[in-house]
Amino acid sequence: MLTLLFIILFFGIFGRMIGFAFKATWGIFKVMTFLVFLPLILVGLVFGGLISIAFPILVVVGLANLFMRLT
Repeated sequence: MLTLLFIILFFGIFGRMIGFAFKATWGIFKVMTFLVFLPLILVGLVFGGLISIAFPILVVVGLANLFMRLT
C-alpha cells in the first residue's frame, strides 16, 4: 500500500516538473527567436537583396514592440 502511494506521488511530482520544463523551454525559445533569430533573418534578407521584405517586417515588429511598452 505504501509503495502504491509512493508511485502515485512520484508521478504527480515529476509530472508537474515535466510540465514546468516544457513551459520554461517554450519561454526560452521565444526569447531566443526574438533576440537572435529575427535579427539574423532580417540581416540575411538585406544582404540577399530582399530589403522590400525585410523593411516591412522590421516596421511591424518595431511598432508591436512600441505598443507593448506603452501598455
